[in-house]
Amino acid sequence: MKFLSILVLSILLVSCGATVAVDYDKQVDFSKYNSYNYFPTIDSGLNQLDDSRIMQITDSLLQQRGFVKSETPQIYINFYARESVSRSRNTIGIGVGGGGGNVGVGVSGGIPIGGNVLNQRLTIDFIDVEKDDLVWQAVAEGEMKERAAPQQKEAYYVSVIQRILAKYPPKVE
Repeated sequence: MKFLSILVLSILLVSCGATVAVDYDKQVDFSKYNSYNYFPTIDSGLNQLDDSRIMQITDSLLQQRGFVKSETPQIYINFYARESVSRSRNTIGIGVGGGGGNVGVGVSGGIPIGGNVLNQRLTIDFIDVEKDDLVWQAVAEGEMKERAAPQQKEAYYVSVIQRILAKYPPKVE
């Protein structure tokens, strides 16, 4: 049941999901990477619960693709987020008008609904451990409710990280 609710929430969030931009080193052969771990000192700017969510989701998605989490990895994964709060752009419009004799007068206004929105820019870096070089980076921009429930946050991160990892490895042009 929990999985079903997360799936439904992720489908809803995907419809208004994050945008993802990717950059990478064109000289790197990404097929040689099959083991990973997280950068030893991650300072994500998020709380510990969100860090754990991101790591669990990333672990799950990478392991489904055949990657192995290792103490001697080929790739370090680092992630960090920048957040800002804004008012919801959703409003209900109310208008009053009247007129007669070829003259009309109207007054209208919008009432914000839905509360504040958390705008998040999540960056995920893949760093070649041997060379200590950044080889792949994805930046996802998305939004969720400022006071999202844990299930909503998990669904949001599943959606965002799926979109990010869909672009790894990069398509060779």
